[in-house]
Amino acid sequence: MNTVNLWDLAREYPASRMGLNPFSWYREMRVQSPVHFNKRWHVWEVFTHEFCQEILRRPDIFSSQRGAIEKVERERIGSILGLDPPRHHQLRALVSQAFTPRSIARLEGRIRQVVDMLLDRRPHTNQLDLIHDLAYPLPVIVLTEMLGVPLEELDTFKRYSDDMISDSKERASAGSEELDHYCRGIIQTRRQEPRDDLISDLLAARVDDKPLTEDEIVDFCILLLLAGNETTTNLIGNAMLCFDEQPEIWAELRANQGLLPGALEEVLRFRSPVQRMSRLCLSDTQIAGQHIRAGQGIFLWLGSANRDEQQFPHAETFDIYRSPNKHLAFGNGIHMCLASSIPRLEARIAYECLLTRFSILERDRSVPLQSILSVLGHGVKHLLLKIAE
Repeated sequence: MNTVNLWDLAREYPASRMGLNPFSWYREMRVQSPVHFNKRWHVWEVFTHEFCQEILRRPDIFSSQRGAIEKVERERIGSILGLDPPRHHQLRALVSQAFTPRSIARLEGRIRQVVDMLLDRRPHTNQLDLIHDLAYPLPVIVLTEMLGVPLEELDTFKRYSDDMISDSKERASAGSEELDHYCRGIIQTRRQEPRDDLISDLLAARVDDKPLTEDEIVDFCILLLLAGNETTTNLIGNAMLCFDEQPEIWAELRANQGLLPGALEEVLRFRSPVQRMSRLCLSDTQIAGQHIRAGQGIFLWLGSANRDEQQFPHAETFDIYRSPNKHLAFGNGIHMCLASSIPRLEARIAYECLLTRFSILERDRSVPLQSILSVLGHGVKHLLLKIAE
């Protein structure tokens, strides 16, 4: 049986290489070859909402495992993300307790404090680098506080997590090892001195009367960083790109900040922070009349599915009033992103603060945009804004 390591393949074929405007290519593929075998990379690519959703909802056939089928190696991308039922259900039920609506709501006050702190400490000029000054540090501060990482070690922790999703395999490997070692150190400290943080809660948790293994706790911490770190940064940055393209939206959002949740859902659809997910076919099957063999890898182009005209009328139009908006930005099925409420909350609060504090928010178009170099993400490295209080 031929098998594929999708994580290694993704590093050679990162979503970031598509640049900031892959959407014309997506449109072409949806029409001409919605389920396509890429002969160069030896992987299937799926471009429509219907078929992406079908695959995401069939974990019995399309596995989240990243290694070989018969002997799956433990990958450094989070145990829950890389597990199939029944163990997936057990662990998800446990860690979902940390992401109940009530527990997420308790974060709101602290997130607002962090946003205000970051905006206060920016250089006091008529410019703001939205990524460097706000979108980049915000999620890592929130997540490291949840995990119990000391604030003075934030920059080190952030560097490790950024390295992990680099499209440089050497840098990614080094970041993975460093972050693994760092997390194990925190776990050992919390075994001796439990605190009111997520790692202490995971150490105390039981599944079928058994504690989580250290590997499972480490992997969950890494998954949380990957799911909530770059995703939030890209969501905040991509929202600015969308809003700036239609200046009239600013007036609507200023008049009614209650429109922000719907506007951010449209950002998630229109410029998805994560453009692609991967799956591994476990047994011979067919999608759209194409025969997919066991052991073959599949790239699900979520950024394309979210622009699919068959699912979204006027899909190429950014519409903050769009309803329903059944995008796949956070996946679907049993692997729907567990912590998706955190990026949504952070982005909403960030824009509430920006709209309240600044009377002018406008992209400085003299500074060219640069796409990030990431295996998973879709966003920009810097986003310079002209601002006025």
